Amino acid sequence: MKLSRRDALTLAIGGFAASALPGAVWADAAADAIAAFTGGAAAGADGITLTAPEIAENGNTVPVSVNAPGAVAIALFASGNPTPSVVTFTFGPAAGSQMASTRIRLSKTQDVIAVAKMADGSFVQASSTVKVTIGGCGG
Repeated sequence: MKLSRRDALTLAIGGFAASALPGAVWADAAADAIAAFTGGAAAGADGITLTAPEIAENGNTVPVSVNAPGAVAIALFASGNPTPSVVTFTFGPAAGSQMASTRIRLSKTQDVIAVAKMADGSFVQASSTVKVTIGGCGG
């Protein structure tokens, strides 16, 4: 098979375009995961506190805590991970507080998003950008 300059250029441009695609796909995956949790409802911004480091030295163990008084469920999402849904915490009527703390794995610098379902059925959301110096998902 003989490859002309035009064919080589077309392949190079196609490869470049394909390499940019996963970021857009993951962003859509995070939005889809959030929409699945909220049922497509819009989320407010008051009533939830997300605490995450601004810079994470190692993406394998990034400490995150979230507090949403009056919530029945809190979900964490990592927008740049291959699987954006990280964890969902569910609180029953006997829960002393609606607060959770965990460590998550982040593949690269990205937004961590917390969405809480409140007792009245509404949703609130908070996000924080975490800069990762060493990726936790093989990066």
